[in-house]
Amino acid sequence: MDDDLWASIEPLLPPWPQKAPGPKPMDDRLCLQGILYVIYNDVSRQLLPLELEFGSGQTCWRRLGRWHEADAFEQLHHMLLAEWHAADALDWTRACVDASHFRANGGRGHRPVTGRPREDRQ
Repeated sequence: MDDDLWASIEPLLPPWPQKAPGPKPMDDRLCLQGILYVIYNDVSRQLLPLELEFGSGQTCWRRLGRWHEADAFEQLHHMLLAEWHAADALDWTRACVDASHFRANGGRGHRPVTGRPREDRQ
C-alpha cells in the first residue's frame, strides 16, 4: 500500500485505547495489509502466513471488527466517491447495475443461483 493511500485511510481508523491491557498492538497499516492479503489471495484468515509480519489472522480479524464498528469503511467509501466525483475519474453515463451484478429476487424468497429450474414453476 502506498503512502498516499495510507495517509487517506489512517485518520478514519479509531485510535487504540491508551490503557488497553496486553502487549503493544500490531500496527494498523500492517493489519490492513494482512486483511487485503487474505482478500486478494482468497485464503482463510487462519492461513495468513506469519512470515509476512502482518500479524496473525485472528489479530487482523479483530482489527477489522473494530474498524467496522467505527464505520471506518463507510467513511472511506464516501471519501473515495467524493474524490472520484470531484476529479471526474468515473464516467457515470456508462455506469450500469443490473442482474449481472446483483441477483433480482422478485420477492420469492431465497433461491440458489445455479442449478436446474424448480419443477413446481410454470
